[in-house]
Amino acid sequence: MAELPDSSSPTRDAIFAGYEADNSDGFRSHLGASLIGKECERALWYDFRWTTRTRHPGRLLRLFETGQLEEARMVRNLRRTGATVLEVDPETGRQIRVHAHGGHFGGSLDGAAINLLEAPKTWHVLEFKTHSNKSFVDLVAKKVRDSKPQHFAQMQIYMLLTGMTRTMYVAVNKNTDDLYVERIDADATYAQSLLDKAGRIIFAVVPLARISEDVTWYQCRLCDHAPLCHGSADAPVAAQVNCRTCLHATPVEGGWQCERHHKSLTDANQRAACEQHLYLPALVPAQQIDAGEDWVYYQFPDGQRWRDAGLNKNTNL
Repeated sequence: MAELPDSSSPTRDAIFAGYEADNSDGFRSHLGASLIGKECERALWYDFRWTTRTRHPGRLLRLFETGQLEEARMVRNLRRTGATVLEVDPETGRQIRVHAHGGHFGGSLDGAAINLLEAPKTWHVLEFKTHSNKSFVDLVAKKVRDSKPQHFAQMQIYMLLTGMTRTMYVAVNKNTDDLYVERIDADATYAQSLLDKAGRIIFAVVPLARISEDVTWYQCRLCDHAPLCHGSADAPVAAQVNCRTCLHATPVEGGWQCERHHKSLTDANQRAACEQHLYLPALVPAQQIDAGEDWVYYQFPDGQRWRDAGLNKNTNL
């Protein structure tokens, strides 16, 4: 049987590499409303604290972009039905954003609409999603709340923070271009519980409870943080070095504050860290036995000691 030709090409590889270069670490400046429905609070804390660098392949990043490009098409489709659609905030000219907890939590609406055929007099949050055929079939059968709980949670936050009481969820089947439309009612009690959950995550100085103690649990197996979360003392996995993993950094109203240098931290500062970076003790799987102004001693269960001394970390003590 003849071998299939190699499908790779320099142009294809360069296109995907460009996407990867634009998404070097995957860190987001805030805890996103699109993630708050994730069940594991520890995983969300790791996300917010930038503990694990996630590198998506260029093909997947391009797929994410495809979903974003579909939004403009859906706006055109809705306007054709007679709906009035706001894609941006009229006051700022930018995408409609909501935020809470000092700006550390929030997200961006795909839009807001009125004059929808189902309820012409009611303003709706708009949420657009693209789905594979399998995902789309499951969505139609179960509806949003049961099929896509993270999407449902995201919309509840948007309604709570905008004051709107309805969302129109429009799903696109990427295989067939079929559409599924569902109107979601606000659940203020559930939304408030999500907002409280976000606050717990943002202001916690130690990782919150993990969803399972079993590393083979399916959600743990699929989690980018699993090596850090479940790693044993025999083979510890280090968190990324940046300000958010440092014991000197604190989330404050409108940003982050370094208590060591008494200054506000930009996103660039946070990514770069400084020579006095010291891990949050909860990120080190060992017992703290001594500490000074710019160093911390730890002892592992096997008796080995480690000195965290900023960027000059020494593992041979």
